[in-house]
Formats: sequence, C-alpha cells, structure tokens
Amino acid sequence: MTAHPAEPLSPPSSARLGGNLAAVASTVVWAAGFPAAEGLLATWAPIPLVPARLAMALLLLVPLLLLLEGVPRGLPWARALWVGGAGLGGAAILLILAQSVTDPVTVAVIACSSPLVATLVEWATDRTPVTRSFLWGLLASIVGGVVATWGGEAGGGNLALGALLAVGSCVVYSWGTNESVRSLPGQSALARTTATVGGGFFAALGVALAWAAIGGAGWPEGGLSLSNLGLLAVYGIGGMALSQMLFVVAVGRIGVALASFHLNIAPFYVMLILLAMGGDWSWMQALGAAIVVLGVLLAQR
Repeated sequence: MTAHPAEPLSPPSSARLGGNLAAVASTVVWAAGFPAAEGLLATWAPIPLVPARLAMALLLLVPLLLLLEGVPRGLPWARALWVGGAGLGGAAILLILAQSVTDPVTVAVIACSSPLVATLVEWATDRTPVTRSFLWGLLASIVGGVVATWGGEAGGGNLALGALLAVGSCVVYSWGTNESVRSLPGQSALARTTATVGGGFFAALGVALAWAAIGGAGWPEGGLSLSNLGLLAVYGIGGMALSQMLFVVAVGRIGVALASFHLNIAPFYVMLILLAMGGDWSWMQALGAAIVVLGVLLAQR
C-alpha cells in the first residue's frame, strides 16, 4: 500500500470502504488493550511497561515483515526511527502515565478529543480543506464519544495532570501516524509500522533506563508470570502491532482525521469484550457508538 498527501481529497468508494473497515478493526484490537493495561498496572510501573509492550509488538512485526516482504528497500530508517520514537514512543508513554494517575474511563473520555486533535494536525501539515459536513461529523464523533463513556465510574485521581498527559498523547500520536504516511512514501503498511514501532521501542527503552538510573521502579515484583505475559501479549501484539498497522492503512486511505473518528467507538468495543467475559450491556455506550458512526458517515459526504 502506498500513500501520500497528494492523494485525491475524495478517494474512490472502494478506498473509503477499505479505510473505514481498517479503522474499525484497528479500534477493536486497540480497545482490547485498555483492560489489559489496567491489569498490568497492578504489578508494573508505567514507564518500564511501555518498552515491554513495544518489544512484544516487534516480536510479531519483525518476523512477519522479513517473511512476507524481506528488508524494505529505500526506507529512510533515520526518519522512520525519529517519527516512531517521538510519535509512537512518546504517545505510549504519555497515555500509560495518564491512565496510571487517573483511570481507564477518564482517559477514554479525554481521548474523545482525538478526532479534533487529528483534524488540526491534518490541517496544519497538509492544509486539508474542512467542509461543513466534516465539521458536523466531527461534532457528532466527539458527542458520541462522551455519551459512550457517560455511564462509567471514574476512579478519580489527578484529573488535571491526567487530562494534560492524555491530550498530549493524542497530539503526538496523530502527528506520528500522519507523518509515517507522509514521510515514508512507497512503503507498505507493514514496513511503516515495523520501522516506527522500532523507533518507539528504542525511545521508550531510553526513557525507562533513565528512569531506572534515578531510582524509579523497574520490573514487576516476582518477575513475569504467565498471566502477565498473556496480558502483555494482548497489550503489545493486539493493542499496538495489529492496531497500528491497521490504523496506518486507514490513514493512507481516508486520512488521519477521519480514521481518528473511529477511536471514539472504543468504549463500545470494550463493553462488547467485557460482555463476552460476563459483563453487562450498556445502552449509553451503544447509543454513543451509533452517534459516532453517524458522524463518520456525515464527514464523508
């Protein structure tokens, strides 16, 4: 798959359909990472958890890339590692810190700003025109995201710090994903994802080592248990590797702003995952998901 900011403003229907389906799949596996992260934070410190998550993602991505495509040709590695380090590594650290000082519900509510942030990023980098239909769709997406998380019980914590960290994560993630499409033309989604996740891993590892050097908490007490590894696999392989690769595909076809609309359906997907595990149905989350879907359709008129 190739993508470049010079692609047509209104992609063909097949490209829009493929991009939206990729965004849906990306959000589903990304949503599964929230319950996994909450379980891991019971025994892990937030900072060392990030490179462990990215390392788990690379365990899938690197062999898959070498098996299917070999070593990418013409890939600007320095640029890819920089974008991945600042975009993915920075976003992952900020997001897990936000969840550690608040709770998953609060972070999910604040993450409803993702479409707005992504729209501003896309406008600033590509000067993409914003239509009236798009603005209505953007509003519906944000309202739907808030509705979907309305009934959750937040655990409190430092709301101001959590909000600042979560919004910062949205900004650098939107920039990093958009930049991976813009600055790595001619590369497949798998190559882009592997290179940028690698950059994120090295950046997060550097931060974790610096954290340990000043006496910060390290590995979980008692080492890695089987349940720990299982949660880490869900958080890293599903919530990072597969999710990011699918999101890159979506961004290449419908743009980072529209792809980000789908992130606001994540609370509904989390509910479905918990429902399969014996949880309860939430009409508020179902209503919020329907409003977000309406926003996605409105924005692409």
